[in-house]
Amino acid sequence: MIIVTGGAGFIGSNYVHYLLASTNIERIVVLDKLTYAGSLDNIRSPLTNGQIEFIQGDISVEEDVESAIRHCDAVVNFAAESHNDRALLDPSPFIETNVKGAGILAYAAAQNGVKRMVHVSTDEVYGEIREGSFHESLALRPRSTYPAAKAGGEMMILAAVESFGLEACITRGVNNIGPYQHPEKALPLFVTNALLDMPLPIYGTGQQVRDRMHVLDHCSAIQIALERGEPGGLYNVGVDNECTNEYMVDHILQRLNKPKSLKRYIEDRTGHDFRYSVDSTRMRELGWEPQYDLNAALNSSIDWYVKNEWWWREARSEEFENYYKEVYQDRLSQAGQDHTPA
Repeated sequence: MIIVTGGAGFIGSNYVHYLLASTNIERIVVLDKLTYAGSLDNIRSPLTNGQIEFIQGDISVEEDVESAIRHCDAVVNFAAESHNDRALLDPSPFIETNVKGAGILAYAAAQNGVKRMVHVSTDEVYGEIREGSFHESLALRPRSTYPAAKAGGEMMILAAVESFGLEACITRGVNNIGPYQHPEKALPLFVTNALLDMPLPIYGTGQQVRDRMHVLDHCSAIQIALERGEPGGLYNVGVDNECTNEYMVDHILQRLNKPKSLKRYIEDRTGHDFRYSVDSTRMRELGWEPQYDLNAALNSSIDWYVKNEWWWREARSEEFENYYKEVYQDRLSQAGQDHTPA
């Protein structure tokens, strides 16, 4: 039995679909708190068909974890608060889930004899890098609340490896794109805004660089890490699909046949890293190879939102609209109709 924590969220739900399509695992249990970013719609088909079991629970609550984790063989932890903008508004949920929750989960896994565990982290724990790529041996220097909390969670996992012999490893993935990503995140926000003929808010000059990885490439890497990763091992997961945020916006507008006049350059957020890049040699040495190049990853992701309007309209709830106004309304008002970066 495998427990997928955060399995109703973006990457977690895609991992559940990946497991069903690519493995023979007999029992999959999803443990998810069902915050705004998690939805049973993301796993509706396998849940309805009885292919998975769902438990609503919080990894930062010991009782929830203990009741779910008994008798399981493996744990893959996706459960996390993950949006930088929200972390700037209120850091407490990030500390609660990403640090405390990771520690509770790791301790429970060790105490219950879990054979294998993967903790899914992020490349943002390294901070920004202007040239070259981060290797796993380099120090962590997160520059904002979300990656700082993720770094704290990593320390809890590694402490459990050393203190309790937990068979766990950690993956540090680059920016994911693909189905079921909440519209607060960059690509689905830009796509859905464009489909609604709303302005696309671009932080700063839009020249920030990200390595865009299709979520299914990430899922395959996580599964290989679960099967072959060393206890305490750290594995960067990147695909060399670097592009600027502005390139992604222009690609989206062209794909959707929307005008560039929808672009708005707005005041940048604090602690916004300019570039991420990781060396994925260790991950590839385990036998992993990504399947999506940049344009294929972008096009597949964009097309999914076009075909699944029902999903993103549901996700753009009243709560989302309130958040959107809080983060973007003043910035968009100050940007006015000027379409050139300041």
